[in-house]
Amino acid sequence: MSKPTLAQLQDFLRSEFPQSSVTLESISDSATWVRQKVDSTHLRPGGTVSGPVLMAVADVAMYLGLLAEIGIVPLAVTTNLSINFLRKPAADRDILGECRLLKVGKTLAVGEVSLYSEGDTEPVAHVVCTYAIPPPK
Repeated sequence: MSKPTLAQLQDFLRSEFPQSSVTLESISDSATWVRQKVDSTHLRPGGTVSGPVLMAVADVAMYLGLLAEIGIVPLAVTTNLSINFLRKPAADRDILGECRLLKVGKTLAVGEVSLYSEGDTEPVAHVVCTYAIPPPK
């Protein structure tokens, strides 16, 4: 299967995951970038972006990073996601996720996602994800 374009992945995300507000910003050979616009619905008490929002951004970043590499395989699924919260995300700035694939095998893929408050160079969270890749049909 050929690698999808940015537009094809954006269309796939919009059509298959309309409930997600994460958007695909860019793809390259080395990284995939996503964005979560932050508003009051994403905040927890104390004025910070909630953990579940950060996990969702990381999961979408990994999913799209993997699909950018192997083609649009809708049934690839998360088998593990481990997150380290490093610092408080800004409540008034978008969350950016950068996915880098570490290993893509025939049945499993491992990647890492760094999450940032837009404009900051230090990550707010570091995530390691494993995805299961279904066998070809």
